[in-house]
Amino acid sequence: MYARLAPLCLALLCSVTTFAQTPEADKAKLVDFQWGVKIPLRDGVKLNATLYRPYEQKAPVPCVFTLTPYISQSYHERGMYFATHDYVFLTIDVRGRGNSEGEFTPLLQEAKDGHDIVEWLAKQSYCDGKITMWGGSYAGYDQWATAKEFPPHLATIVPVASPRPSVDFPFVSNIYYSYDMQWLTLTSGHTSQEGIFGDLAFWATQFDKLYKSHRPYKELDTVVGNPSPIFQTWVAHPEPDAYWDSYSPTPEQFAKIDLPILSITGQYDDDQPGALSFYREHFQRGSEAAKAKHYLIIGPWDHPGTRTPKVDVGGLKFGPASLVDVNKLHKDWFDWTMKGGSKPEFLKDKVAYYVLGGGAEEWRYAPSLAAVTAEARPMYLSSEGGRANDIYASGTLGAAKPASGGTPDRYVYDPLDTKFTAWDGWADFETGLISQRGLIEASGKILAYHTAPLAQDTELAGFPKLSVWLSLDQPDTDFIAFLYEIRPDGSSIQLGSNMLRARYRKGVREPALVKSGAIERYDFDAFPFTARRIGKGSRLRLVFGPLNSKQFEKNYNAGGVVAEESGKDARTVTVTLYHDAAHPSALYLPIAAPKK
Repeated sequence: MYARLAPLCLALLCSVTTFAQTPEADKAKLVDFQWGVKIPLRDGVKLNATLYRPYEQKAPVPCVFTLTPYISQSYHERGMYFATHDYVFLTIDVRGRGNSEGEFTPLLQEAKDGHDIVEWLAKQSYCDGKITMWGGSYAGYDQWATAKEFPPHLATIVPVASPRPSVDFPFVSNIYYSYDMQWLTLTSGHTSQEGIFGDLAFWATQFDKLYKSHRPYKELDTVVGNPSPIFQTWVAHPEPDAYWDSYSPTPEQFAKIDLPILSITGQYDDDQPGALSFYREHFQRGSEAAKAKHYLIIGPWDHPGTRTPKVDVGGLKFGPASLVDVNKLHKDWFDWTMKGGSKPEFLKDKVAYYVLGGGAEEWRYAPSLAAVTAEARPMYLSSEGGRANDIYASGTLGAAKPASGGTPDRYVYDPLDTKFTAWDGWADFETGLISQRGLIEASGKILAYHTAPLAQDTELAGFPKLSVWLSLDQPDTDFIAFLYEIRPDGSSIQLGSNMLRARYRKGVREPALVKSGAIERYDFDAFPFTARRIGKGSRLRLVFGPLNSKQFEKNYNAGGVVAEESGKDARTVTVTLYHDAAHPSALYLPIAAPKK
């Protein structure tokens, strides 16, 4: 042990010597650093912060902080960046995590704590009274949570990839993720659990235990070996209610939020639904003056890429214009909103979005999110003799409305089937957006529809929607729809997906079990934003089928409390999809507004 420490000590001594001899030109890279700063909250709990200040700071400057459950040292590089660009930066452990006192109650605790941090910072000698927040994902959410408490010295927020409780975490479309327990294990206790969290093979095995043993979803915490009261509380609230509403601004609070806001998300960001939910509700409730100060960026990125963009995600390659310097963008925004600087050059209009594909990727701009889309163009589902169960011998998507009659399509889903692989590509970070293996293996168990090869390049920008007429012979089941571009060479690009639990077909707050045989319209209107140039000769592929995956809560179709159902409750369901004149099932494509 001591023999291994000796080289480390020597290296540290060498670094100190080098520091002492730093040339004048390199002093711009230095900061004044303080570890273990204690921030008192109103209830006496003290949070732990790491403080980065401009080197030999001469006068008070604006303060930036991130409030994180992921241990404050994770954001050392961001602290160095902002402190060397004339901002004070603090990385702060949320209560109950890292070196902060108190008990960690995910998400629910951050509103009042964020308020108290802002007002404490405003009293510090190094702060000029203007405070903002930095961060994405959890640290994007807690910016909205803090804003709803209206701390007087909060000057602006930049929420990035912000999940919204009951919209996309810990469930989406009221369907829980298996990932919930992976995340709760990451944030268990005070210290870092990154090694366990990042072992994807380990988690695949843990989720497989539940999936193949057909135990109830509510036992997932026990199955993976980390019994969790938090998990059990979440599962006890299976749909949006007063409990989940308490995490977000009320309508009245949204109406009062009047800060400069820059919202950022990505086309492949898993928390795009939450980020855009906050954005949309602020625009629905906020004043005209407040909306005029709210900007939106939708890049091509996945969830981590919203903070550190990469050119490759899930097997896709993005163009060089996608590599935005996000740190500089934040700094430019802070300079504008807190220092009287110029508006960031990147923000040429209220909405910036990135168009993928076609070999000429670029950023586009629009005055509003709605203005991105020129029209919703229907493509009607059809098939020959009810044959749409094969990827290669599929149904069709076309502009012509269906004529009277027409044989409907069907699939049969047994929730005890553990060999269903259609959606397994989700777990593959290397090829998940381009893989077709699972779909091919699932032929016969799903429905598929293709357009004819496109006669010309077609630009999509906005939110696809699917309206299908269905009947079931069981009281409940879970569906998923996927949309893909299929290139002339047969390769595939995933554009997005949308899940729906049958009992919530009328709304996520309105559970209603299905009457056997009743033909009803199901609207899949929560596809993610997509902006892509579909090339001439490509086709669009729609795949529709059961949500049967170890990555999600299993619905055994019996109509009871889904999280409590198990294999003994399983019911095989026959799903019938109609596409005749009386039941015109259609995919609605968001056709991009003309480029200006």
